[in-house]
Amino acid sequence: MSVRADALPIPPERWDLPARGPVGMACLIVAEAAMFTIFVVAYLFYLGKSATGPQPRDVLDFPVLISLCLFASSATITFAVNALRRGALGPFRAWWAATIVLAVTFLAGTGLEWRRLIVEKGLTIRTNLFGTTFYSLVGLHAFHVVAGTSFLIVVLALALAGKVAREHAERTHVLALYWHFVDAVWVVVLTVVYVVGR
Repeated sequence: MSVRADALPIPPERWDLPARGPVGMACLIVAEAAMFTIFVVAYLFYLGKSATGPQPRDVLDFPVLISLCLFASSATITFAVNALRRGALGPFRAWWAATIVLAVTFLAGTGLEWRRLIVEKGLTIRTNLFGTTFYSLVGLHAFHVVAGTSFLIVVLALALAGKVAREHAERTHVLALYWHFVDAVWVVVLTVVYVVGR
């Protein structure tokens, strides 16, 4: 007895596992987002509850320049990864270096802001609840920028040594995902600390 061809079950389509790099980075980002959420909630919870000054409106200035630098770095790292995907190593190195310069500018601006707050305004992590939550949240973000910048510098050094080629584009893309996350977190921190918090 023969079986009609249309009565046979359709074999399932082949399912390939996703690449480990993006999946691993996605897991890291989810974990880091949860941690940042805790810090943001703590900042909002204690907002306005400091018994002594200074208060946010007394000492914080909106960080326009450094924010623009950090946001621009998302574009430059995207340009870098796209250049590497095309095999254009010169433009890759240039855009990657530009990302590092923008990141270092952001960190320098953050450092200058902290110096002003500590030296001129007397706001330290022990001054009041605002100081504690401010330095904890902004400091956590700055730490992530430092970590990301360190990775960017390592990749640039490898690229200058001729160790980065077109086949490494997806690896640089994974690092770019982390960098985009750091930028996205800054949008939240900027809104919570410098807009809502003032």
